[in-house]
Amino acid sequence: MVRTSYINHIGFLCLAVLFLIPVCTFGQTAGTNAGGIERVSITIDTGKTSAEISPYIYGQFIEHLGRCIYGGIWAEMLADRKFFYAVGEDKSPWKAVGDNSCVTMVQENSYVGKQTPAVKANGDRSCGIVQGSLGLVKGKKYVGRIILAGTGDVKIEVSLIWGAGQNERQTITIDTVTEDYTKTPLGFTAGGATDDGRLEIVGRGTGTFHVGTVSLMPADNVEGMRADTLKLLRQLDSPIYRWPGGNFVSGYDWRDGVGIDRDKRPPKKNLAWNGLESNDFGIDEFMTFCRLAGTEPAVTVNTGFGDAFTAAQEIEYCNGGGDTAMGKWRAQNGHPGPYNVKWWFVGNEMWGKWQLGQMQLKQYVIKHNLFAEAMRKVDASIKLIAIGQTGAWDEQMLTKCADNMDLVSEHFYCDRNKSVTQHVRQIPGRVRRIVKGHRDYRKRFGSLEGKDIRIAIDEWNYWSGEKGRYYLMDALGIAEGLHEMFRNSDIVYMANYAQTVNVLPAISTSKTDAVFTTNGLVLKLYRQYFGQVPVAIDGDRKGMDIAAAWSGNRDVLTVAAVNPTKYKFEIVPAVKGAALRGEEQLHFISGSDPMAFNEPGQKPQVKIETEQLSGSAEKLAVRPLSINIYVLSVR
Repeated sequence: MVRTSYINHIGFLCLAVLFLIPVCTFGQTAGTNAGGIERVSITIDTGKTSAEISPYIYGQFIEHLGRCIYGGIWAEMLADRKFFYAVGEDKSPWKAVGDNSCVTMVQENSYVGKQTPAVKANGDRSCGIVQGSLGLVKGKKYVGRIILAGTGDVKIEVSLIWGAGQNERQTITIDTVTEDYTKTPLGFTAGGATDDGRLEIVGRGTGTFHVGTVSLMPADNVEGMRADTLKLLRQLDSPIYRWPGGNFVSGYDWRDGVGIDRDKRPPKKNLAWNGLESNDFGIDEFMTFCRLAGTEPAVTVNTGFGDAFTAAQEIEYCNGGGDTAMGKWRAQNGHPGPYNVKWWFVGNEMWGKWQLGQMQLKQYVIKHNLFAEAMRKVDASIKLIAIGQTGAWDEQMLTKCADNMDLVSEHFYCDRNKSVTQHVRQIPGRVRRIVKGHRDYRKRFGSLEGKDIRIAIDEWNYWSGEKGRYYLMDALGIAEGLHEMFRNSDIVYMANYAQTVNVLPAISTSKTDAVFTTNGLVLKLYRQYFGQVPVAIDGDRKGMDIAAAWSGNRDVLTVAAVNPTKYKFEIVPAVKGAALRGEEQLHFISGSDPMAFNEPGQKPQVKIETEQLSGSAEKLAVRPLSINIYVLSVR
């Protein structure tokens, strides 16, 4: 993922490149009907088809950034649960209960990481630690664990608190502790709803106790994943997810996030984003996530601070048999069978000055080839996606590394524009610019002769606005961006929307709720209803973007129309090469306000709606500010 300084000039490039749509040739409108609605005539030639649309166009990208993983996908409710920061310091979410002097951080016999909080009991006075700002739902169950050690006669109370009253808490009492760290399970039921719940750990009596680590999750978590987020992820139905970055990967050692006991994985700084990485969600958890979401994993290896040997080990950990060193380690961690990961991204944005380990292009082409050769030596069947960027970087990568890649990556983000139409057209314009560059490379570079190295637009989106919200006007642009990829289905093979949850999101979560953003609804809509084989369209559009495609078995014709204007239209389609049965359905997203958005915990302003169309497909009504997919049955 790029930093903001890069985003600013990306937005300018998006505005600067607006070409005519190659498949659809548009002229003037056919006229206006009696109701003052513009009539638009098009011809759909079902016999003229393009390359089948790759399902990977609907891919997603998740990164260890903000609340994408932690607080979005992963169900852990406690921040810094392994005490990377000292209790009471500014960056720590933990505060002392009672006298501040009763809590100290000790390094000797630390349970995990460099330090552990030690609490000295003070008779009948409560001394301990507390973390607030927890989202609780009345009547909901929460589970967890606490790992404690101690000396003396100390009784420990662990309380989930939802209010200020003495009765607005549930407490679990641990009567004895030992010098060895011991795990105690936790289970609570919230008696009230709040966004400022607390988990309090206090002791009374004499002696000292150490809090090795503590965990709290909703009881309905699914193998560690948030149930509400996972429900929407399954509806999104993305066929592939790219992980773990993004800029994050260039400072990440995948081995830190591996180990059957997550409580013993050490917390570390997130070097790319200045946050904290608990290492609770590592490569095994990502594979679990993919299984639960019904998707395929795509893993990015670290070509920043990383090395080829470590990348090769990662391949062996994922794909190696039980007789290999890494395969044995995977089995010891509870996963005996190989994951058989097919797609591997070789690094991320190494052309950017913000990238950890960034180097000159002439050096990086050597590094890419070293990585690719080491990775394929472990598993020759894997598919490699190389770092790309249109211009000098692509030219060198495609001339010097073409034998060591299967796809080439491109990233882009666009800024906001006050004009709805200009804002919408940035995304398809940027796709056209990338495609035009790669078609030119194929003509110019002998290294590409006989090869079909297609494009993976593995990060693409608008840069989100206030509070990370996406609006109806953004959704219109995402839909037109998909149309442009469909028109170039022979060369755009993969696209990974960035990012799935909370950061530039398709799904937005609060502490207790999850909802599709407008952009997420578009991806869900097209993934579910649009066809797989593009067909040719000719005619006029009057400000709309229109695409059409056969279903895989060619018994259904889908026509998609994006209308970013304030006008109503009536599409009059002439279908060549097929007879319609008169059984039509419309699935659409629309609204009167281009700034409409969805917020977790509130009634959605934007949603997918469905209508059964009466009569035939002779006239297709198009609402203002709308995205429409007409499903037309064919005899």
